[in-house]
Formats: sequence, structure tokens, C-alpha cells
Amino acid sequence: MYITSNLLKPPVFSLFSSSSKSTSSSSATPSTDTELKSQIVLQATKVRDLKAAGLSKADVAPDVAELLRMKALLAPAPAPAPSPPPPPPQKTSTTTSTTTESISIKITPRSEDYSQWYLDIIAASQLSQNSPTRGCMIIRPLGMDIWENLKSDLDGRIKSRGVESCYFPMMIPLDFLTKEAEHVDGFAKECAVVTHSKLIPDPLQSTNLIPDPASKIHPAPYVLRPTSETIIWSTLKDWIVSHRDLPLKLNQWANVLRWELRTRPFLRTSEFLWQEGHTAFATGQEAEEDAREMSQVYGDFVEDCLAVRTVRGVKSPNERFAGALETFTIEGVMQNGWGLQMGTSHYLGQNFGKAFGVEFMNQNNARETVWGASWGVSTRLIGGLIMSHSDDIGLVLPPKIAPVQVVVVPIYKGKKSTTEDDEKMKAALAIIKEELESEKIRVKIDDRDYMRNGAKYFEWERKGVPLRIEVGPRDLEQGVCMMKTRIGPEEKEAVEIDLIGNVGARAKEKLDMVQSILLQNSDDNLERMITKDYNEGFEKFAKLMKSDEAGKYDGSAGLFLLPWKCDSVNEEKIKEECKATIRCYPIEENERGDWKGLTCFYSGEEATHMALFGRAF
Repeated sequence: MYITSNLLKPPVFSLFSSSSKSTSSSSATPSTDTELKSQIVLQATKVRDLKAAGLSKADVAPDVAELLRMKALLAPAPAPAPSPPPPPPQKTSTTTSTTTESISIKITPRSEDYSQWYLDIIAASQLSQNSPTRGCMIIRPLGMDIWENLKSDLDGRIKSRGVESCYFPMMIPLDFLTKEAEHVDGFAKECAVVTHSKLIPDPLQSTNLIPDPASKIHPAPYVLRPTSETIIWSTLKDWIVSHRDLPLKLNQWANVLRWELRTRPFLRTSEFLWQEGHTAFATGQEAEEDAREMSQVYGDFVEDCLAVRTVRGVKSPNERFAGALETFTIEGVMQNGWGLQMGTSHYLGQNFGKAFGVEFMNQNNARETVWGASWGVSTRLIGGLIMSHSDDIGLVLPPKIAPVQVVVVPIYKGKKSTTEDDEKMKAALAIIKEELESEKIRVKIDDRDYMRNGAKYFEWERKGVPLRIEVGPRDLEQGVCMMKTRIGPEEKEAVEIDLIGNVGARAKEKLDMVQSILLQNSDDNLERMITKDYNEGFEKFAKLMKSDEAGKYDGSAGLFLLPWKCDSVNEEKIKEECKATIRCYPIEENERGDWKGLTCFYSGEEATHMALFGRAF
């Protein structure tokens, strides 16, 4: 496949159009090297096809001669630069490479540079790394384990609503995107387009590969899915005939691709993982309720599982999903006061039903257009998790989604250790492991003999493990183990091993405590970072927003809950002037009518909403 990155520009290899022709008898000299290269590629393809057809050397000779003549006209390519000398051999280490990597990375303090701190946390905890593919990341095992734990919890909540799993192709016919006008406008600049289906050796440089001109995709190229509304709704017209086929609720876990210029791991990458739900109903009320309810499911999930409190709201018209009548959102507030959209659901009305001709026969035997909704969350949740809870030591993970909830570190006597000592330690570790697993706690025993105990503690703290248990010779003599949580009380707690069920029960209590502390911290941050009684005018607000950069931590402006008259033009002016956007219209404040009797902080006109403004990732 050959891929170009923008629907608004022609493919780089558009010169391979089906109308391009060359003949062996042509002696005209092309006006540019680009034209000549095009003709050389076509002539080389012709020679190859003639040989494949079984023609003799004599029959093919005129075309070969023409190919050589055309190559002779081309300016010679510059000589390749000499290869650099090979790097000196690396010294071997007594520790594993991943361990060395985790320990050696310095984490920038949040107060110094919040943006760099975020990147350092990801590197030090080995969640992901940059990939050779521009704008994409490699999700490492710890990052993938976190995503799979999130996926497992959320998938159960989704299926409990009667939603069925499915999977649709990643390649979407280009003309599908054009059927819903707002949808194509919203995604055209982010699309990667597949234009060719085959590669061949470059006749100018045989070590290179180029798209085969003969493999240009007809009648139109494909788009790598930025989202799947179009291909799913094109299929629903075959699945939905009668009101008895409704409601129809589908969900797929997949990857999508949106060509991003500025990327940040987990928060904004060209390719990312997500789930996308697509539902169809007989009435608009059902579809809107589905979108609204799913937003509540997302909010509950993020609070219960990730321990992140969010603002639940509705997007402004400017910030809605392309093709939606209404978009519901949950907005997190990070430690630096910036907002983060953590999950959205969309009431689509009949837009996609009309665009793809999805109709059903109602109970009165009349044909009606189907109503729809869609909703999704992505690996962006991991970015929100990092920025909500982590500290200058490293990653902090809520126990409910931590791949390793408890790490057990045995402390041996070393050379002085006897066989009896080893047997006692082995028995104690067996008891601890069995009791933890009986409480369904995910546990790992770190018995690596090539690392000092302090280095182990340091590594697991950086990787965010919620609870550490230490067992040393003196502890065994007293029949106890020592427990230390990643956050919370500084002191260690001695817990008796011999009391049946004691270790498992106490570990569970401590994990529950950590989960509660993290949610309370998120609550406090949300309250602290949202200004609710601001009345000092737009000029000062704009100044605060302009100075509030992503790397700032101390003294961040945070978000502002302000009276606002809904106006798309004014909203765009504010965004251009100070980079602030409307994160949402919070549902609670707007349902209470808190905006009534107030004037818009920007225009001075009668307010229509309470709007949450601020900078966002």
C-alpha cells in the first residue's frame, strides 16, 4: 500500500494516473526530471510486463534500448555519503537493560517543567517509547497491561447495557467520508489515504521500493479509519429493515489513525487504541438518552477505576464531534490546571441514517430514518492517569488498574544464609503469595539476585506499584512482614504472617486506602483548579491564559467557570486571542440555571450558559 496523509492534497505519486502513457518510439525529451522519472518508471514496467509475457530478447530489445536512453538523459544521482564507523562495543552490565534504563533516567521536577516531567515519567516507568513511524508510539508491556486492565473493566460495563462486540475494516472507501458533509470537513485534514496496493523495485535505484503505477487503487483510494461511523452506517442499511431490528448496539476495540502534526505520548498520537460504540434507535429520544447515559458510564468508570474526578458536561457547538447534534463529555483537570477531554459520546440525530439510507418499517408500516449515537474513549486515559496522580518520584497507579498491585521483596542474608534460612523464606513467601491471591490481588515476587534491595524499591516506586511487602531475616524471626504503600503514610507497618488470612486482608485494606486517597486528591485538585467567582474582566482572563503554558506547574491559572452567551464567532475570537477553549457546559450548573440573571463575561450580553473555559491538552 502507498499512503498519503491529507485528503485536501493530491497523493505524492499522483503522476501515476491511469491516463499517463509512454511509447518506445517517443524521442521527445521531457521538460523536467520529474516527468522523465515518471516515464522511466512506466517504461521499466512495460519492459517487465513484456518479459513476463514470454517475448524473446529480440522482441523486447527496442523497449530496453528506449529505457536505457531515457536513463542516460537523467542527471546522475550524487554519490552516497560514506558510512560512519561502527560504534565501539558496549560494555556488558550485570543488570538487565530495562532495569538499567528505568533507574538511570532522571525525572524532571513538576515545578521545573511539567511537560518534561510527563515525558520523563513515561520513559522512567517504561510505559511507551517513540517509534520509527512518525507521530506514533510503541506501547511497552507495562503500558499495554494498564490498557488491558482498563479495557477489561470498561468492556464489562459496556456489555451490561446490551451492547454486542464487532469489528469493521480499517480501510474505508473514500467516497463514504463525503456522504456526511460535516463529518468530512471535520476529518479531511487528518486522514491517511491508501493510493496503491503494490510495491516494485525502483528502476533508478534497485535497492529502493516504489509504488507500482499499475497498482493504483480504482475507482478511488481508501482512507485509514479516523473513526468508523461511515463504514458502520453503510452496513446498517443491510441489517436494519423493521422496528424489530432496533435498537442495535455495537462496540469495537480497535486502532485509528489521525495524522497529527504535534504529538505527545498517549495524549495525542497519529495512531492510537480506543473503543468506539455505535448504536441505532427508532426514536431521537432513545438515541439522545443513549449518548447521555454512556457519558455517565464513562464518568463512573474513570472515577471508580482510575480514581479521577471529572466535570460532566456538554460540548459547545464549535467543539462538537463532526456530524453530531450534541456531544457529551467528561473533562479531567490535570495537576497543572489544564483540562483533558477523557471521553465523549455523541447524539447523531438522523444525519448518518439519511446519508447512508438507513431506514426501517415502523409499527404503522411507514418507513422512517434511523436515529443514532456513538461514543468512545482511548489510550488518552493513560495520559490523564499519569498527569492526575504521579509525582516527582515516578508513576503512581490506582490499585484497581495496576498490573502489579503488590510487589514482595525478599531480603536474604546473602553468603551467611543457610539452607534452613532459605527454607523459612520460601515457606513465608508461599504463605504471603497464597493469601494475596486468595483476595484476588495481583502479586509479583521480586527475587532477582543481581540487584540490591534499594534498587528494587526504587524501580517499583517508579513503576507505580501501590503496595510493597518486604520480608527479611529479622522479620521472619518475629513472624511478620513489612508493608509500605506507594502514597500515604510514610512509615512501614509490621503485619503478622502466621495469622491465617491476615496478610491478604491487610493488603486489601491498604490497596483500598490508596484508591480512596487518589480519588480524594483528584477531588481536591478539581476544586482548587477551577475558579468559580471570577469577575475581573476578559482582559485579565486573556492575560492569564496566554501565560499559562503546558510546562507551568506552580501558579497555574487553571480553569474558569464563567457566564457565557453561546456565540460561535466570539468563541473562536477568544481561542485565537488567548488559546482558551470552552471545555464544556457543565451539566449540573446549567441544569440548575446558574447562568440566569448573569451577563456574558466576554460580550456583556445576557448569558445563556455557564461555560468552563481554559487551556487543554
